Amino acid sequence: MGRIICCGLGPGDPDLMSVRADREVRAARHVAYFRKKGRPGQARRIVDGMLAADVSEYPMEYPVTTEIAFDDPEYVRLLSGFYDEWAERLARLSRAVDVVVLCEGDPYFYGSFMHLYARLQGRVEIDVIAGIPGMVGCWNSVGQPIALGDDVTTVLMGTLAEDELERRMRNSDALVVMKTGRNLAKVRRALASAGRLADAWLVERGTMPGERVTRLIDVDKSDYPYFAIVLVHGRGRRLESAE
Repeated sequence: MGRIICCGLGPGDPDLMSVRADREVRAARHVAYFRKKGRPGQARRIVDGMLAADVSEYPMEYPVTTEIAFDDPEYVRLLSGFYDEWAERLARLSRAVDVVVLCEGDPYFYGSFMHLYARLQGRVEIDVIAGIPGMVGCWNSVGQPIALGDDVTTVLMGTLAEDELERRMRNSDALVVMKTGRNLAKVRRALASAGRLADAWLVERGTMPGERVTRLIDVDKSDYPYFAIVLVHGRGRRLESAE
């Protein structure tokens, strides 16, 4: 029997993949990866030029991305069926061969692979290779420590309600806001209300070609980059006493 090997590819720069993930990707004969319909897919782009010439590719195309609100019952139904279908296909394939599933960042940190893992666990052998989370690559691009001393770091989803975003922004030191995109205006308002907007950075396509690092307050309000996160660095709370 084969295995399903999920390779965490890191934040986007192929040089930031682990040695183990690099080795598995180059040796793979069957590779699956998520992508939006009509797009090559971010994970596939990271490994471009690394795959064997005779590799069999299995693009897993999402039936919906941003066309329907994520909390709409139809969105949930479509995504659930999509993951069910691909879990079955990968399970059948892995009975005979190893299948490498590509995952941006780290598979266990908000990765789409977790939905397959929940359906496949206990049915097939699964090997998950850790990757550098995308937010790590982004805060390194800013060139400042994200947290110091006793700072509390909070990871937020831009899809949260604005009042909840504001509350959590007020009550933490370092902030990472993911899933910005069309939520960026709401994130900006919440940061302003929490008194944190002046310290916020927008990092688009972190570690990848076309990377942009800029203060959020300087970003045009009509600009909603999709591959971007917002960072607010910690203040070094009680750093001197800790030292």
